[in-house]
Amino acid sequence: MAIEFKTPEVIEKQLRNVQIVAEHAMRPDSRRLDDNEHERPWRYINMMLPQMQELERANIAAAKARAAKKKEAAMAVKSNGHHGGVAVLDAPPPAEEAVSEPKESIANMTLVHMIEMLSWGDAGIYLCIPGGALGGAAIQAVGTPEQIERFLTRYTEGPPKWGAMAMTEPQAGSDTGNIQTTATFDPATNEWVLNGQKIFCTNGKLALEESDGMVVVWATVDKKAGRAGMKPFVVEAGTPGVIVAKVEEKLGIRASDTATIIFDNARIPADNILGDPEVQSGPGNKGFKGAMKTFDSTRPIVAASAIGIGRAAFEFTRDTLAKEGVKMEYGKPRWKLSAVQADLLEMEAQLRAAWLLTLKATALLDARQENKLESSMAKAKAGRAVTMITQKAVELLGPLGYSTEFLVEQWMRDAKINDIYEGTGQINTLIVAREILGYTRNELK
Repeated sequence: MAIEFKTPEVIEKQLRNVQIVAEHAMRPDSRRLDDNEHERPWRYINMMLPQMQELERANIAAAKARAAKKKEAAMAVKSNGHHGGVAVLDAPPPAEEAVSEPKESIANMTLVHMIEMLSWGDAGIYLCIPGGALGGAAIQAVGTPEQIERFLTRYTEGPPKWGAMAMTEPQAGSDTGNIQTTATFDPATNEWVLNGQKIFCTNGKLALEESDGMVVVWATVDKKAGRAGMKPFVVEAGTPGVIVAKVEEKLGIRASDTATIIFDNARIPADNILGDPEVQSGPGNKGFKGAMKTFDSTRPIVAASAIGIGRAAFEFTRDTLAKEGVKMEYGKPRWKLSAVQADLLEMEAQLRAAWLLTLKATALLDARQENKLESSMAKAKAGRAVTMITQKAVELLGPLGYSTEFLVEQWMRDAKINDIYEGTGQINTLIVAREILGYTRNELK
Protein backbone atom coordinates (compact mmCIF):
# COMPACT_ATOMS: atom_id res chain seq x y z
CA MET A 1 0.00 0.00 0.00
CA ALA A 2 1.07 3.58 -0.64
CA ILE A 3 2.24 5.53 2.40
CA GLU A 4 2.40 9.28 2.84
CA PHE A 5 5.79 9.82 4.46
CA LYS A 6 5.14 13.44 5.45
CA THR A 7 4.17 13.61 9.10
CA PRO A 8 0.54 14.74 9.40
CA GLU A 9 0.05 18.15 11.02
CA VAL A 10 -2.05 16.65 13.85
CA ILE A 11 0.91 14.44 14.81
CA GLU A 12 3.37 17.31 14.42
CA LYS A 13 1.40 19.35 16.97
CA GLN A 14 1.54 16.53 19.53
CA LEU A 15 5.21 15.91 18.83
CA ARG A 16 6.05 19.50 19.73
CA ASN A 17 4.68 18.86 23.22
CA VAL A 18 6.42 15.49 23.49
CA GLN A 19 9.71 17.08 22.44
CA ILE A 20 9.43 19.48 25.37
CA VAL A 21 9.09 16.48 27.70
CA ALA A 22 12.06 14.73 26.06
CA GLU A 23 14.28 17.80 26.28
CA HIS A 24 13.32 19.08 29.72
CA ALA A 25 12.05 16.09 31.74
CA MET A 26 14.19 13.28 30.31
CA ARG A 27 17.57 14.38 28.97
CA PRO A 28 18.51 16.36 32.14
CA ASP A 29 17.74 13.30 34.33
CA SER A 30 19.22 10.70 31.98
CA ARG A 31 22.67 10.34 33.54
CA ARG A 32 21.42 10.50 37.13
CA LEU A 33 18.80 7.80 36.58
CA ASP A 34 21.32 5.63 34.73
CA ASP A 35 23.67 5.90 37.71
CA ASN A 36 20.89 5.33 40.26
CA GLU A 37 19.15 2.32 38.77
CA HIS A 38 15.45 1.86 39.65
CA GLU A 39 14.99 5.42 40.94
CA ARG A 40 11.58 6.45 39.57
CA PRO A 41 11.45 9.34 37.06
CA TRP A 42 8.49 11.04 38.73
CA ARG A 43 8.84 14.34 36.91
CA TYR A 44 8.45 12.53 33.57
CA ILE A 45 5.68 10.24 34.84
CA ASN A 46 3.57 13.13 36.11
CA MET A 47 4.07 15.13 32.92
CA MET A 48 2.99 12.21 30.72
CA LEU A 49 0.08 11.00 32.87
CA PRO A 50 -2.72 13.25 31.45
CA GLN A 51 -1.73 12.54 27.85
CA MET A 52 -1.51 8.78 28.45
CA GLN A 53 -4.90 8.72 30.19
CA GLU A 54 -6.44 10.47 27.21
CA LEU A 55 -4.76 7.98 24.86
CA GLU A 56 -6.02 5.05 26.93
CA ARG A 57 -9.59 6.37 26.72
CA ALA A 58 -9.33 6.53 22.94
CA ASN A 59 -7.77 3.05 22.77
CA ILE A 60 -10.53 1.54 24.93
CA ALA A 61 -13.27 3.07 22.79
CA ALA A 62 -11.65 1.82 19.57
CA ALA A 63 -10.96 -1.67 20.96
CA LYS A 64 -14.53 -2.03 22.25
CA ALA A 65 -15.90 -0.98 18.88
CA ARG A 66 -13.74 -3.55 17.09
CA ALA A 67 -14.69 -6.30 19.52
CA ALA A 68 -18.40 -5.49 19.18
CA LYS A 69 -18.12 -5.52 15.38
CA LYS A 70 -16.48 -8.95 15.49
CA LYS A 71 -19.24 -10.24 17.75
CA GLU A 72 -21.93 -8.90 15.40
CA ALA A 73 -20.16 -10.46 12.43
CA ALA A 74 -19.94 -13.82 14.18
CA MET A 75 -23.65 -13.69 15.06
CA ALA A 76 -24.46 -12.83 11.45
CA VAL A 77 -22.48 -15.83 10.25
CA LYS A 78 -24.29 -18.09 12.72
CA SER A 79 -27.68 -16.69 11.79
CA ASN A 80 -27.12 -16.96 8.05
CA GLY A 81 -25.69 -20.40 8.40
CA HIS A 82 -28.75 -21.55 10.36
CA HIS A 83 -31.04 -20.41 7.57
CA GLY A 84 -28.86 -21.89 4.86
CA GLY A 85 -27.71 -18.50 3.56
CA VAL A 86 -24.22 -17.12 2.94
CA ALA A 87 -22.83 -14.53 5.34
CA VAL A 88 -21.29 -11.43 3.79
CA LEU A 89 -18.92 -9.65 6.14
CA ASP A 90 -17.93 -6.02 5.71
CA ALA A 91 -20.75 -5.53 3.23
CA PRO A 92 -20.93 -2.18 1.39
CA PRO A 93 -22.72 0.54 3.39
CA PRO A 94 -26.18 1.73 2.38
CA ALA A 95 -26.28 4.37 -0.34
CA GLU A 96 -26.97 7.20 2.10
CA GLU A 97 -23.85 6.21 4.13
CA ALA A 98 -21.60 5.64 1.18
CA VAL A 99 -21.08 9.33 0.43
CA SER A 100 -18.41 9.94 3.06
CA GLU A 101 -15.38 7.71 3.47
CA PRO A 102 -14.66 6.48 7.01
CA LYS A 103 -11.95 8.47 8.71
CA GLU A 104 -8.66 6.59 8.73
CA SER A 105 -7.16 5.92 12.15
CA ILE A 106 -3.74 7.34 12.92
CA ALA A 107 -3.67 6.22 16.55
CA ASN A 108 -0.73 3.85 16.15
CA MET A 109 1.10 6.22 13.80
CA THR A 110 0.80 8.93 16.44
CA LEU A 111 2.07 6.53 19.09
CA VAL A 112 5.20 5.41 17.20
CA HIS A 113 6.15 9.04 16.54
CA MET A 114 5.72 9.77 20.25
CA ILE A 115 7.77 6.72 21.28
CA GLU A 116 10.55 7.62 18.86
CA MET A 117 10.77 11.12 20.35
CA LEU A 118 10.59 9.89 23.97
CA SER A 119 13.34 7.33 23.33
CA TRP A 120 15.42 10.10 21.79
CA GLY A 121 15.06 11.67 25.23
CA ASP A 122 15.87 8.49 27.19
CA ALA A 123 14.75 4.94 26.39
CA GLY A 124 14.89 3.71 30.00
CA ILE A 125 12.82 6.62 31.28
CA TYR A 126 10.34 6.20 28.40
CA LEU A 127 9.63 2.62 29.49
CA CYS A 128 8.34 3.94 32.83
CA ILE A 129 5.43 5.57 31.01
CA PRO A 130 2.16 5.01 32.91
CA GLY A 131 -0.57 2.98 31.22
CA GLY A 132 -1.55 -0.53 30.21
CA ALA A 133 1.54 -1.06 28.01
CA LEU A 134 2.03 -4.63 26.72
CA GLY A 135 -0.62 -5.98 29.08
CA GLY A 136 -3.12 -3.51 27.69
CA ALA A 137 -2.18 -4.46 24.13
CA ALA A 138 -2.87 -8.13 24.89
CA ILE A 139 -6.26 -7.32 26.42
CA GLN A 140 -7.20 -5.22 23.40
CA ALA A 141 -6.08 -8.00 21.04
CA VAL A 142 -8.03 -10.93 22.52
CA GLY A 143 -10.26 -9.59 25.31
CA THR A 144 -14.03 -9.17 25.21
CA PRO A 145 -15.62 -5.68 25.31
CA GLU A 146 -16.51 -6.32 28.97
CA GLN A 147 -12.91 -7.29 29.81
CA ILE A 148 -11.50 -4.28 27.96
CA GLU A 149 -13.78 -2.01 30.02
CA ARG A 150 -13.10 -3.79 33.33
CA PHE A 151 -9.34 -4.07 33.14
CA LEU A 152 -8.31 -0.95 31.23
CA THR A 153 -10.58 1.77 32.63
CA ARG A 154 -8.23 2.06 35.63
CA TYR A 155 -5.61 3.60 33.31
CA THR A 156 -7.89 6.49 32.36
CA GLU A 157 -8.21 8.08 35.80
CA GLY A 158 -6.56 8.61 39.16
CA PRO A 159 -2.86 8.29 40.05
CA PRO A 160 -0.32 6.60 37.73
CA LYS A 161 -0.81 2.89 37.17
CA TRP A 162 1.12 0.40 35.09
CA GLY A 163 0.42 -2.74 33.10
CA ALA A 164 2.81 -5.49 32.06
CA MET A 165 2.99 -8.76 30.15
CA ALA A 166 4.70 -11.86 31.52
CA MET A 167 5.71 -14.45 28.96
CA THR A 168 9.46 -15.17 29.14
CA GLU A 169 10.59 -17.96 31.48
CA PRO A 170 13.99 -19.34 32.52
CA GLN A 171 13.38 -22.38 30.27
CA ALA A 172 11.43 -20.54 27.58
CA GLY A 173 12.90 -17.41 26.09
CA SER A 174 12.35 -17.36 22.36
CA ASP A 175 10.79 -20.84 22.50
CA THR A 176 7.37 -19.75 23.69
CA GLY A 177 5.97 -23.21 23.02
CA ASN A 178 8.02 -24.49 25.98
CA ILE A 179 6.24 -22.36 28.59
CA GLN A 180 6.03 -24.22 31.93
CA THR A 181 3.74 -21.90 33.92
CA THR A 182 0.42 -23.68 34.42
CA ALA A 183 -3.15 -22.56 34.97
CA THR A 184 -5.50 -25.13 36.52
CA PHE A 185 -9.21 -24.54 36.86
CA ASP A 186 -10.74 -25.15 40.32
CA PRO A 187 -14.50 -25.70 39.81
CA ALA A 188 -15.12 -25.64 43.56
CA THR A 189 -14.16 -21.96 43.79
CA ASN A 190 -14.62 -20.98 40.13
CA GLU A 191 -11.01 -19.82 39.98
CA TRP A 192 -7.85 -20.38 37.95
CA VAL A 193 -4.78 -21.41 39.94
CA LEU A 194 -1.45 -20.22 38.49
CA ASN A 195 1.92 -21.76 39.27
CA GLY A 196 5.27 -20.92 37.70
CA GLN A 197 7.94 -18.26 37.22
CA LYS A 198 8.27 -15.41 34.73
CA ILE A 199 11.42 -13.37 34.09
CA PHE A 200 12.33 -10.11 32.33
CA CYS A 201 8.87 -8.62 32.89
CA THR A 202 9.00 -4.92 32.02
CA ASN A 203 7.22 -2.80 34.67
CA GLY A 204 6.36 -5.91 36.68
CA LYS A 205 7.10 -4.33 40.05
CA LEU A 206 5.45 -1.04 39.09
CA ALA A 207 2.31 -2.92 38.02
CA LEU A 208 2.00 -5.30 40.96
CA GLU A 209 3.53 -3.53 43.96
CA GLU A 210 3.65 0.20 43.28
CA SER A 211 0.25 0.79 41.69
CA ASP A 212 -3.22 -0.67 41.22
CA GLY A 213 -2.10 -2.30 37.97
CA MET A 214 -2.17 -5.74 36.40
CA VAL A 215 -0.02 -8.24 34.50
CA VAL A 216 -1.15 -10.41 31.61
CA VAL A 217 0.38 -13.85 32.23
CA TRP A 218 0.71 -16.46 29.49
CA ALA A 219 0.26 -19.95 30.91
CA THR A 220 -0.66 -23.39 29.65
CA VAL A 221 -3.95 -25.05 30.54
CA ASP A 222 -2.93 -28.25 28.74
CA LYS A 223 0.77 -29.11 28.30
CA LYS A 224 -0.06 -31.93 25.89
CA ALA A 225 -1.71 -29.46 23.52
CA GLY A 226 1.53 -27.48 23.02
CA ARG A 227 1.03 -23.92 21.79
CA ALA A 228 -2.72 -24.49 21.42
CA GLY A 229 -2.88 -24.88 25.20
CA MET A 230 -1.44 -21.41 25.87
CA LYS A 231 -3.88 -18.88 27.33
CA PRO A 232 -3.53 -15.31 28.63
CA PHE A 233 -4.70 -14.47 32.16
CA VAL A 234 -5.08 -11.10 33.84
CA VAL A 235 -3.46 -11.06 37.28
CA GLU A 236 -4.24 -7.91 39.24
CA ALA A 237 -2.16 -6.17 41.87
CA GLY A 238 -2.73 -7.52 45.38
CA THR A 239 -3.43 -11.09 44.27
CA PRO A 240 -2.24 -13.53 47.00
CA GLY A 241 0.49 -15.89 45.83
CA VAL A 242 2.05 -13.39 43.40
CA ILE A 243 5.60 -12.51 44.41
CA VAL A 244 7.94 -10.00 42.78
CA ALA A 245 11.11 -11.94 43.57
CA LYS A 246 13.73 -9.79 41.87
CA VAL A 247 14.27 -6.58 39.95
CA GLU A 248 17.06 -6.94 37.38
CA GLU A 249 20.23 -4.87 37.30
CA LYS A 250 20.91 -4.29 33.63
CA LEU A 251 23.47 -3.17 31.05
CA GLY A 252 21.19 -0.46 29.68
CA ILE A 253 17.70 1.11 30.01
CA ARG A 254 18.59 1.21 33.69
CA ALA A 255 15.72 3.49 34.72
CA SER A 256 13.35 0.76 33.56
CA ASP A 257 11.80 -1.78 35.93
CA THR A 258 12.45 -5.39 34.77
CA ALA A 259 11.15 -7.99 37.23
CA THR A 260 11.08 -11.70 38.03
CA ILE A 261 7.61 -12.81 39.17
CA ILE A 262 6.70 -16.05 40.94
CA PHE A 263 3.16 -17.45 40.95
CA ASP A 264 2.61 -19.76 43.92
CA ASN A 265 -0.94 -21.08 43.83
CA ALA A 266 -2.10 -17.63 42.78
CA ARG A 267 -5.88 -17.67 42.47
CA ILE A 268 -7.69 -15.42 40.02
CA PRO A 269 -11.40 -15.26 39.03
CA ALA A 270 -12.58 -17.56 36.25
CA ASP A 271 -13.45 -14.64 33.98
CA ASN A 272 -9.88 -13.24 34.14
CA ILE A 273 -8.92 -15.55 31.28
CA LEU A 274 -8.79 -13.70 27.97
CA GLY A 275 -10.59 -15.43 25.12
CA ASP A 276 -12.11 -18.91 25.07
CA PRO A 277 -10.90 -21.22 27.89
CA GLU A 278 -11.40 -24.23 25.62
CA VAL A 279 -8.26 -25.60 23.95
CA GLN A 280 -8.57 -25.21 20.20
CA SER A 281 -6.20 -25.83 17.36
CA GLY A 282 -6.36 -24.24 13.97
CA PRO A 283 -7.80 -20.84 12.97
CA GLY A 284 -10.02 -20.52 16.04
CA ASN A 285 -7.17 -20.76 18.54
CA LYS A 286 -6.88 -17.52 20.55
CA GLY A 287 -4.02 -18.81 22.70
CA PHE A 288 -0.66 -18.75 20.99
CA LYS A 289 -2.10 -16.90 18.01
CA GLY A 290 -3.35 -14.22 20.40
CA ALA A 291 0.16 -13.78 21.77
CA MET A 292 1.60 -13.45 18.29
CA LYS A 293 -1.10 -10.97 17.31
CA THR A 294 -0.08 -8.86 20.28
CA PHE A 295 3.50 -8.82 19.01
CA ASP A 296 2.35 -7.71 15.56
CA SER A 297 1.06 -4.51 17.16
CA THR A 298 3.92 -3.93 19.62
CA ARG A 299 6.97 -4.71 17.48
CA PRO A 300 6.66 -1.45 15.49
CA ILE A 301 6.65 0.39 18.83
CA VAL A 302 9.89 -1.32 19.89
CA ALA A 303 11.36 -0.48 16.49
CA ALA A 304 10.38 3.18 16.98
CA SER A 305 12.10 3.20 20.37
CA ALA A 306 15.28 1.80 18.81
CA ILE A 307 15.16 4.47 16.12
CA GLY A 308 14.85 7.21 18.75
CA ILE A 309 18.06 6.01 20.43
CA GLY A 310 19.79 5.75 17.05
CA ARG A 311 18.73 9.26 16.08
CA ALA A 312 20.06 10.68 19.35
CA ALA A 313 23.46 9.05 18.76
CA PHE A 314 23.60 10.00 15.08
CA GLU A 315 22.65 13.66 15.63
CA PHE A 316 25.16 14.10 18.45
CA THR A 317 27.94 12.51 16.38
CA ARG A 318 27.10 14.50 13.24
CA ASP A 319 26.92 17.82 15.11
CA THR A 320 30.09 17.18 17.13
CA LEU A 321 32.10 16.25 14.06
CA ALA A 322 30.68 19.22 12.13
CA LYS A 323 32.34 21.52 14.68
CA GLU A 324 35.64 19.89 13.67
CA GLY A 325 35.03 20.51 9.98
CA VAL A 326 33.51 17.14 9.00
CA LYS A 327 30.45 17.94 6.89
CA MET A 328 27.75 15.65 5.50
CA GLU A 329 28.08 15.67 1.70
CA TYR A 330 25.21 14.08 -0.21
CA GLY A 331 25.32 13.04 -3.86
CA LYS A 332 29.05 12.44 -4.04
CA PRO A 333 30.49 9.07 -5.08
CA ARG A 334 31.68 7.08 -2.10
CA TRP A 335 35.30 7.17 -3.28
CA LYS A 336 35.26 10.99 -3.07
CA LEU A 337 34.21 10.93 0.58
CA SER A 338 36.43 10.60 3.61
CA ALA A 339 36.05 7.45 5.70
CA VAL A 340 34.29 9.43 8.42
CA GLN A 341 31.87 11.05 5.95
CA ALA A 342 31.05 7.63 4.50
CA ASP A 343 30.37 6.27 7.98
CA LEU A 344 28.05 9.16 8.80
CA LEU A 345 26.07 8.67 5.58
CA GLU A 346 25.78 4.94 6.27
CA MET A 347 24.50 5.64 9.79
CA GLU A 348 21.85 7.99 8.42
CA ALA A 349 20.87 5.55 5.66
CA GLN A 350 20.38 2.71 8.15
CA LEU A 351 18.32 4.99 10.41
CA ARG A 352 16.03 6.10 7.57
CA ALA A 353 15.59 2.56 6.24
CA ALA A 354 14.51 1.29 9.66
CA TRP A 355 12.14 4.25 10.11
CA LEU A 356 10.42 3.71 6.76
CA LEU A 357 9.92 0.03 7.53
CA THR A 358 8.41 1.02 10.88
CA LEU A 359 6.05 3.50 9.23
CA LYS A 360 4.90 0.83 6.78
CA ALA A 361 4.17 -1.69 9.54
CA THR A 362 2.32 0.97 11.53
CA ALA A 363 0.28 2.19 8.55
CA LEU A 364 -0.94 -1.36 7.97
CA LEU A 365 -1.81 -1.67 11.66
CA ASP A 366 -3.90 1.50 11.57
CA ALA A 367 -5.60 0.26 8.40
CA ARG A 368 -6.52 -3.00 10.22
CA GLN A 369 -4.52 -4.99 7.67
CA GLU A 370 -2.22 -7.95 8.24
CA ASN A 371 1.26 -6.70 9.20
CA LYS A 372 3.04 -9.77 10.57
CA LEU A 373 5.77 -9.63 7.90
CA GLU A 374 6.21 -5.87 8.09
CA SER A 375 6.28 -5.67 11.90
CA SER A 376 8.99 -8.34 12.11
CA MET A 377 10.97 -6.66 9.32
CA ALA A 378 10.82 -3.32 11.15
CA LYS A 379 11.80 -4.84 14.50
CA ALA A 380 14.72 -6.85 13.08
CA LYS A 381 16.03 -3.94 11.01
CA ALA A 382 15.71 -1.35 13.77
CA GLY A 383 17.43 -3.58 16.34
CA ARG A 384 20.42 -4.16 14.08
CA ALA A 385 20.55 -0.55 12.86
CA VAL A 386 20.58 1.03 16.32
CA THR A 387 23.28 -1.38 17.49
CA MET A 388 25.46 -0.45 14.52
CA ILE A 389 24.77 3.29 14.75
CA THR A 390 25.53 3.63 18.46
CA GLN A 391 28.68 1.51 18.25
CA LYS A 392 29.87 3.56 15.29
CA ALA A 393 29.11 6.77 17.20
CA VAL A 394 31.39 5.68 20.06
CA GLU A 395 34.05 4.66 17.53
CA LEU A 396 33.97 7.95 15.58
CA LEU A 397 34.00 10.12 18.69
CA GLY A 398 36.80 8.18 20.38
CA PRO A 399 37.40 9.36 23.97
CA LEU A 400 34.33 11.61 23.82
CA GLY A 401 32.18 8.63 22.92
CA TYR A 402 33.67 6.42 25.62
CA SER A 403 33.50 9.01 28.39
CA THR A 404 30.59 9.28 30.80
CA GLU A 405 30.77 13.05 30.36
CA PHE A 406 28.44 12.56 27.41
CA LEU A 407 25.50 10.20 26.83
CA VAL A 408 26.91 8.38 23.79
CA GLU A 409 28.19 5.40 25.78
CA GLN A 410 24.84 5.14 27.54
CA TRP A 411 23.01 5.15 24.22
CA MET A 412 25.22 2.27 23.07
CA ARG A 413 24.27 0.31 26.19
CA ASP A 414 20.59 1.21 25.83
CA ALA A 415 20.60 0.17 22.17
CA LYS A 416 21.35 -3.54 22.45
CA ILE A 417 18.14 -4.54 24.22
CA ASN A 418 16.21 -3.53 21.10
CA ASP A 419 17.85 -6.40 19.25
CA ILE A 420 16.79 -8.82 22.01
CA TYR A 421 13.36 -8.18 23.52
CA GLU A 422 9.99 -8.46 21.76
CA GLY A 423 11.51 -11.33 19.79
CA THR A 424 15.25 -11.45 19.13
CA GLY A 425 16.68 -10.35 15.81
CA GLN A 426 17.17 -14.01 14.89
CA ILE A 427 13.55 -14.90 15.70
CA ASN A 428 12.16 -11.99 13.71
CA THR A 429 14.43 -12.85 10.79
CA LEU A 430 13.00 -16.38 10.88
CA ILE A 431 9.46 -14.97 10.84
CA VAL A 432 10.33 -12.81 7.83
CA ALA A 433 11.81 -15.80 5.99
CA ARG A 434 8.76 -17.97 6.71
CA GLU A 435 6.35 -15.27 5.55
CA ILE A 436 8.24 -14.60 2.31
CA LEU A 437 9.01 -18.23 1.43
CA GLY A 438 5.72 -19.69 2.63
CA TYR A 439 7.28 -22.12 5.10
CA THR A 440 5.64 -23.26 8.31
CA ARG A 441 7.24 -23.13 11.75
CA ASN A 442 8.10 -26.83 11.50
CA GLU A 443 9.59 -26.49 8.01
CA LEU A 444 11.94 -23.62 8.88
CA LYS A 445 13.41 -23.46 12.38
